[in-house]
Amino acid sequence: MNEIKTLTENHYYRPNLYEDIINRLAELEVDLNNVNRNDIVGVDEFHVRGSQISKELAEMANIKGSKVLDIGCGIGGPCRMLADEFDCETIGVDLSEEFIRTATKLSELVGLSNKTEFICGDATKLPFKNKSFNAVWTQHVQMNILDKGKFYSEMHRVLENNGTFIYYDIFKNSDEEVNYPMPWANEPKISFLTRVNNMETILNQLGFSKIQSTNETNNGIVFFKKLLEKIKEFGPPKLGLNVLMGETTKSKIVNLLNGLKEGKIILQSGMYKK
Repeated sequence: MNEIKTLTENHYYRPNLYEDIINRLAELEVDLNNVNRNDIVGVDEFHVRGSQISKELAEMANIKGSKVLDIGCGIGGPCRMLADEFDCETIGVDLSEEFIRTATKLSELVGLSNKTEFICGDATKLPFKNKSFNAVWTQHVQMNILDKGKFYSEMHRVLENNGTFIYYDIFKNSDEEVNYPMPWANEPKISFLTRVNNMETILNQLGFSKIQSTNETNNGIVFFKKLLEKIKEFGPPKLGLNVLMGETTKSKIVNLLNGLKEGKIILQSGMYKK
């Protein structure tokens, strides 16, 4: 298990990530004394459809004013969005120390330190007391977690009664293997794709009640087709998810798009109540 955690952290590791983002902002001639969330929106939400889907999820869940835990928060974009636009108090947890350092400094940069906090931690062993949050939120995380039972039971533990669990994830949809590299894994060793019904069974056993779910696959396909067209015409963006995915960005996007088009995997969002 420790080997898997190490391999996973190494997969996402980008040295001096915050400094790289600052340098790219300078190259884009952004005033570094007056950076706002829109200046970094292209890089700070590491999931399909970025900030657009995050806002849709927040509106769906009526999350305004909530205390929210973002599990697998990356460099903190959703936490900052929820704090800024939905008046939430947000805490993000991620396995990557470099992501947490970058998330903290980006919140300082855009003036949202007072409403966001970031902690390096394990999603299957959360460092919070029972019933600490009104809502728990996760996007594109469970594919890296072997023990789904612990993952979802920890969410249940830290949620208050009648609290909301919101997810947006990639699930296995056939017995065919996907092609690697993928954004979450360069090889199958740290990829633990599961089917939707497996997640639903675990959540039902824990006592969650399903409110709704939405197949987001077609939206994801459209998003990636447009993204690849832009890359073909203009090259990779100065400040996009390529900063987080590195030299294999295009291969990862193509493999993910093909997996969705071929029906090997699906995108789904949803909401449960404790």
